[in-house]
Amino acid sequence: MVETGIPKLDEFLGGGIPDGKSLVYYIQPGVEGEVFGLQTVYTSLKSAKTVVYVASSTSPDNIKGQFAQFGWDIDIFKDRFFFVDAYNSLIRAPSKEKYVVSNPENIEDLSKIIIDMMKELPPSTIVFGSLSTVLDLCGEKETVEAIRNWNKYAILHDHTAIYNFTAWPYSQETLDSIKKELFNAVIAVGGIADRVIFGQYYWILKSDWIKESRKSMLKSDWTKDSRKSMLFRVSRPGGITLFIPKILITGAFFAGKSTFLHALSTQTVSIDRIGTTIAIERCHVEYKGFSADIFGTSGQERFTPIIKLLSGESMGVFLILDSSNPQDFIHTKEMLQITKSYGLPYIVIANKQDLQEALTPEEIRKHLDLGKDIPVVPAVAKDKIGIFEAFEILIDKITGGI
Repeated sequence: MVETGIPKLDEFLGGGIPDGKSLVYYIQPGVEGEVFGLQTVYTSLKSAKTVVYVASSTSPDNIKGQFAQFGWDIDIFKDRFFFVDAYNSLIRAPSKEKYVVSNPENIEDLSKIIIDMMKELPPSTIVFGSLSTVLDLCGEKETVEAIRNWNKYAILHDHTAIYNFTAWPYSQETLDSIKKELFNAVIAVGGIADRVIFGQYYWILKSDWIKESRKSMLKSDWTKDSRKSMLFRVSRPGGITLFIPKILITGAFFAGKSTFLHALSTQTVSIDRIGTTIAIERCHVEYKGFSADIFGTSGQERFTPIIKLLSGESMGVFLILDSSNPQDFIHTKEMLQITKSYGLPYIVIANKQDLQEALTPEEIRKHLDLGKDIPVVPAVAKDKIGIFEAFEILIDKITGGI
C-alpha cells in the first residue's frame, strides 16, 4: 500500500493506493497540482519504499530544487530514489541519472526505458511528473496506448503507478480515456475561479478498490455535492494542507471563548475592553495537515445578529459553555438553535472542567437535550486541555468523517 501523504486522501482511499494499482491526479490548468505527485514521492520515500520519478517537463536537478522549496530533504534517500530523465536529451544536455531517454519525442524510446526500469527494480512507487508533456511530445494516441502498457507492467511487477496530468484542451477521446478508462483511480484537482483562481480543492472521481459502501458514500457526498470537496492550500515549506476558510466560535458571556481561541493559536486579533471581547476575534490554526481560519464572537446578546451573519458563511461551529454556570445555558440554547438553523456541523465544548462545581459532559448533554451524535468535549481552555482534541473532532465532522 502506497500512502499519498495528502491530508484525508489516504483515509478516503481506504489507506492509500494498493500495489499494482494506478492513479492519476487530473489537474485543472492554472491550479497548483504538481505538488500532489511530489508529496506522494516524499511520503513514499519516508515509508522506506523505492521511488522513481519520470521527469519530462523539466530537469531532475530542477525537480530536486522543488523538493527543497517544500522543505523535503530527498538526499538522504538517494540509494532508493531514481529518475527517468526524459528531459535533458531534449535540450542536448548531459544527464547523470541512471535511466536516460535518448529521444523523449519517441514513445518507443521512452517506453523501453520505463519497462526496463520496471523489470529491474523491486516493487516501487513510480510517479510521472507530467503526463501532459509526454502527450505533447509523443502524440495522444501513442501515449494512451503506452499508458495501457505501462500499467500492465506495473501490475506484473507490483509497482504502483501515479501520474500528474494537466487537462489542457486535448481531444475529448483522450480526456475521456484518462478520466474514465486508463487508471484505477482518478483524483480531480480543481480551482474556484472568478477571473482568477482564488481557491483550490480535490475530490475523488473514481477508485475501483474502495469498498462499495464507501464508494457510494463518495459518489453521493463528493461528486454530487461540491461542498464535500477538500479545499487545500500549498505552503512552502510544508506542501499540501487542507484549508477550512471559516470556523465560528460562539457561546455565552465569560464562557472562555477568547481563552479557547488563544489556546489554539497565538496569532489572534481582537477588540477588547477591560479584558472582554466586544466584537470579533480571528486566529489561524495549522495542525496535523489542516489549515483553518477561526472567528470568535462576543457572548453579549446584542451581538447575536453578528453571530447569525457569520454562521451563514461558516463551515463549522465550536459552541463554548461554562460547565460551572448552568444559568447561562438558556443563552447557550439560543445560540444552539441559530447553529442548527444553518445546518452546520458543531460540537459543544464543556469548558472550565477543573472547577469543583462543573457539570460533567453527560449532565450538560441532558441540560441542553443533545442527541448522542453531538460531541460534548470536556476542556480546560486556560491549560490547553481538550483544545486540540476538540479541533480534530470538529474537523472530522466538517470533512464528513469518511
